[in-house]
Amino acid sequence: MIRSRSLLPLALAVALAGCAIGPDYQRPELTVPAGFKEGEGWQLAKPQDGFNHGAWWELYGDATLNDLQTRLVAANQTLAQSVASYRQAQALAKGARASFFPTISADAGKTRSGQGTGSGGSVRLPDGSTVASGGGGGISNSYDASLGVSWELDLWGKLRRQLEADTASMDASAADLAASRLSLQSELTQDYLQLRVMDRQVKLLNDTVVAYERSLKLTENQYNAGIVTKADVAQARTQLKSTQAQAIDLKYQRAQLEHAIAVLVGVPPAQFSLAAVDAVPALPQVPGLLPSELLQRRPDVASAERKVIAANAQIGVAKAAWFPDLTLTAAGGYRSGSFQNWIETPNRYWSIGPQFAMTLFDGGLIASQVEQAEASYDQTVASYRQTVLDSFREVEDYMVQLKVLEEESGVQQEALDAAREALRLTFNQYKAGTIDYSNVVTTQTSALSNERTLLTLQGSRLTASVQLIAALGGGWDAAKIAEEGQATRD
Repeated sequence: MIRSRSLLPLALAVALAGCAIGPDYQRPELTVPAGFKEGEGWQLAKPQDGFNHGAWWELYGDATLNDLQTRLVAANQTLAQSVASYRQAQALAKGARASFFPTISADAGKTRSGQGTGSGGSVRLPDGSTVASGGGGGISNSYDASLGVSWELDLWGKLRRQLEADTASMDASAADLAASRLSLQSELTQDYLQLRVMDRQVKLLNDTVVAYERSLKLTENQYNAGIVTKADVAQARTQLKSTQAQAIDLKYQRAQLEHAIAVLVGVPPAQFSLAAVDAVPALPQVPGLLPSELLQRRPDVASAERKVIAANAQIGVAKAAWFPDLTLTAAGGYRSGSFQNWIETPNRYWSIGPQFAMTLFDGGLIASQVEQAEASYDQTVASYRQTVLDSFREVEDYMVQLKVLEEESGVQQEALDAAREALRLTFNQYKAGTIDYSNVVTTQTSALSNERTLLTLQGSRLTASVQLIAALGGGWDAAKIAEEGQATRD
């Protein structure tokens, strides 16, 4: 009969082991459009597309950019902070799992104590002073060695809900790591592409300076021959020096981009340089996605949803405080007043038993904590929905931006072709002496301006393509969320 009673709490715990207080997670309802408003006519991504393989920057076909992306993952300090944050979340989840197992503790020690046993007179000290002294006393030693076990049974699912919350938080941190990496990769790609456009701008200005030097020489020869006035020479020199100044200004802008890239790959700007090249990476065909797929491809959306899961589980943790906790404890050891016979059977002791504990009155504290958890859940749901809306908006924005820039570039190319033809005709008329040099200056300025505008548009289109790829998730997939951070850390 006694044994049956001792097993009653354990049987009750097993019967209730499947219970878990609090709501089970359901993904918040979302209004997901069937397609993108600005996505008419674009090609959906296919499994073989390089965009789906994670290394989305390879779409630009630049070996130097590929190498810089590898260096960024290995040495970027902002990314290292995100990796460390993810490791903290991993450790927190491990700690939550540890709560399911018994806690075993061991203790060994010696205690020396004394106590007066009666009244007495005084004792005279060598310096002549006296102190009161008890009539008797005793000093005792106590030796103790014990082993204890404590195990909290998860009757109401509090520990399981906490593990669910910590695991979701860990997954959110993994997604945050992916979002941080994607943002840095996007920033590096944009800076690199803009630097290559800047190289092309510098080459254009340098070539123009050479052409303007020839024009100045021609004008000076015509002036010496009495064909043109000195004002024509002054105009030619002004145009030359102005263009040289523009070329010098680009050196500063290029240096800024180079310094930014150096910091992104984790090296001081003084130890980093990129040689100028003439070629600018071609604008790739960006594979598209359906709006519903976007929810799995964007790490910030995945992170927001994991935070909803964690907040939902915390409601169960808060509600479990209304129910009693059951802890099984056992302890045993040896206690003796003498070291010689410390570890002997007569000095043995032990204890075992369950302990129920619950709060009977707290003035509404638990109720307030449940309300806080529910309000926190509502907040994360709203944040998740807003993140989804923002992701749709960003994709729409960059898609329409690419369309407009493509249309604008086509018109700008026509304007440049017309400006070049006007410059050719005007310069021939000037050499024939039918017009003065001011006409040449005007057409040269127009041609250079149109050339630079077209290059600027090319840079804007490249930047918009990078931003669109990042807005589409950059090839990341929420199905691999548990793997985020592991490869980087290893």
